Amino acid sequence: MTGIFKAYDVRGAYPVELDETVAEKIGAAFACLLDRGEIAVGRDCRPSSPALAAAFIRGYTGAGGAVTDFGMTSSPLLYYATIKGKFHGSAMVTASHLPPATNGIKLSREHAIPLSGNEGLPVLQRMVGEMHEGAHPVQSPGPYRTGDMRDEYLAMVARSVNNPRPLRIAIDAGDGMAGPEIPRLFSFLPILVPLAINLQPDERFPHHGPNPFLSSATDDLTTLVRDGKADFGVAFDGDADRCIFVDEKGERIPADLVTALIAEAFLVHSPGATFLYDLRSSRVVAETITRLGGRAVRCRVGHAFIKEQMRQENALFAGELSGHYYFRETGFCDNGIFVMAQMVNLLSIKDQPLSQLIAPLKKYSSTGEINIRTDRWEAITAALRAVFRDAGTDVLDGLTMEYPSWWFNLRPSNTEPVVRLNLEAGTKTARDERLNAVLEVIRDTDPSMEIEPG
Repeated sequence: MTGIFKAYDVRGAYPVELDETVAEKIGAAFACLLDRGEIAVGRDCRPSSPALAAAFIRGYTGAGGAVTDFGMTSSPLLYYATIKGKFHGSAMVTASHLPPATNGIKLSREHAIPLSGNEGLPVLQRMVGEMHEGAHPVQSPGPYRTGDMRDEYLAMVARSVNNPRPLRIAIDAGDGMAGPEIPRLFSFLPILVPLAINLQPDERFPHHGPNPFLSSATDDLTTLVRDGKADFGVAFDGDADRCIFVDEKGERIPADLVTALIAEAFLVHSPGATFLYDLRSSRVVAETITRLGGRAVRCRVGHAFIKEQMRQENALFAGELSGHYYFRETGFCDNGIFVMAQMVNLLSIKDQPLSQLIAPLKKYSSTGEINIRTDRWEAITAALRAVFRDAGTDVLDGLTMEYPSWWFNLRPSNTEPVVRLNLEAGTKTARDERLNAVLEVIRDTDPSMEIEPG
C-alpha cells in the first residue's frame, strides 16, 4: 500500500494496490487531516471509480466529515467547485491519462491547494498505515449531499473568451470527462462551431485510450481537422485537466510552444506579468516571454509543485510540457477547457492561421520526452557529470546540463519506474548527435536499459 502514495497524488492498479478498503481508510484519514471540514468529491468514468469514490466518502463521513458529492465530473470543474463553494478540500477519484485498470485520488486542501509528497501526503500515508479497517474516531457519521456547479463553471469559462471571431474547432473529448462539458460550453458561445467526437464518457476509453500525448491518439483528430477545415484541434485526457493541440493542417503542436503563444497573448493585456514554464521546455519559451517584457520563471515538473510556486510568484499563467496549463484566474489550477478558450482568444486577436503563429517558435530542435527504463539513476547521473563536466549543471528537478548551443534534462519519473530524457539543440543534426552521445553514456552505464516506444 505504501507504493500508491506518489509525489502528486495517490495512484495504483485496481484492485491489487488500490481497492475499496484502502480508499475508505484514506477517506477517514483525510477527514482527520482536515479536522472534518466539508469537502467536495468527484470521480471520472473509470470502471472502478464509483466504488472507490463511495468507499472514500464512507470513510470520510464515517470519521465525522461532511461531503458534497459532485458525481462524475472533470478535475477542473471540481477544483472550481472547491474554490467557489469554499470547501475545506476536495478528493477527485481519477488516474488522469493512465490506462483504465489504474485509478487514483487527487487530494486538495482549501482553495484547491493540492496535497503532495512535500506537504500532506506523507502525513496521510502514515495515518492510513496506522488505521485499522473500519476504524472511525467518531460514532455519528457526517452529513452527505450532492452538488452541481457545471453551468456556473462553464459560464465562467465562456466569459473568458473575449470578442471571438467565427472559428471552427475540432475536439476529441477522448471518451472522458471533457465530453459532457463541451456541448454546454459552446451553447454559451454560438459564434464558435465545434466539430466534436468521442463526447460520451466510456469506462473502456475504446477509441485511443485516455492519453492524448501518444502519437496515435490524435489520428482521428487530425482527420477531423482536415476534413472539417477546422481552425485548430484539441484532444483532452481522461479527466480534462490537460490537452494537446493540432494546427489547421492537423500537425501536433508541442505543449511548450503553446505555453509561449498563450503567454504572448496575455502580455498584450498584462505587460510585465510573471509566467512559469517547466524545466523541460524549449529555450524559446523564456526567450519569447522576456523579449515581450514578461518575467519568465523556470520551475519543477508536477502540478503540486507548479501550483505552489505560482502562488509564491503570483504568476499569471504556467505551462508544462505534459500539456497541463495553469491560470491565476482559475485559482492557479490546471484546466484543459480553459486553455482551449484562450486559444480562441489568441486566434481572434492575431487573425492568422495557427501554423503561421507557431512557425517562428520552432527555433530549436527538441527530442521530446524519451522514457528510459533503468534502475541505475545514481550511477547514470554520475557518469553524465563526468563526461559532460564542462557543462552548466543544476539539480532543480533531476539533472540538467547546459551548453550555449544545447542542453538536456534527465529526471526520474514520479509516477512510473522510468527516467525521462529531454534534449534540445540548434539543429536536427546537432540534436541527433548530442542525443546519441548522451544515450551512449547511459547505455555504457546500464547495458540493460530500454528505451520505451513513444
